[in-house]
Amino acid sequence: MKTGFVLCILAVLVGSGAGRAAPSGAVQDYVRQQQAQESRDKDERVAARIGALAENPGSPVIANPQGDIIIVEFFDYTCPYCKAAEPRLMRLVDGDKRVKLVMKEFPILTKASLIASRMALAAAKQGKYRAFHLALMRREGVLDEAGIMETAKAVGVDVARARRDMYAPDVTDEIIANFNLARGIRVFQTPAYIVGTHLVTGDSADVNFAREVARAKK
Repeated sequence: MKTGFVLCILAVLVGSGAGRAAPSGAVQDYVRQQQAQESRDKDERVAARIGALAENPGSPVIANPQGDIIIVEFFDYTCPYCKAAEPRLMRLVDGDKRVKLVMKEFPILTKASLIASRMALAAAKQGKYRAFHLALMRREGVLDEAGIMETAKAVGVDVARARRDMYAPDVTDEIIANFNLARGIRVFQTPAYIVGTHLVTGDSADVNFAREVARAKK
């Protein structure tokens, strides 16, 4: 049962005077317990799929491929929350050589999202994934196909070749695999971060990457 639904039911019971009104503290404790259980359930789902999440050769890595602390990010290039969190995440991974950052293209928001993800994976075939990814994440304004191609060209991608590669079977397979993984671990929005085997929930602005990495190191 979803925590939000449980909270609504409890609120109705308390407000209607059904039985003896439960103290607000008891309601809050119950909700916290439900949230903790949901978090444990998600982490168990992550642990069961950690190989596909962290070691899939089709998923680009933009920090130390040999790092023993793994961060997996599900993201969309048109997601403003992904863009806002990206500078903090990159400062962390570039400053800690133990961290391996695995990117999961998860284009769920717009038509341009899918074009961008396909181009990113095509750029990876030319060794240009990181350059393209960072440039597109930092691009301002509404994202469209022309802007995607312009960004690719600006970072040195052979756009003519990439236009062919972006529809290659392995590119399509990677995106489908990411959707299946996301569903399997109950991720339905972007961004979503996995640090170690812990699925980090909550607003991206509140994610303390350094704290999560320190916890994974323990």
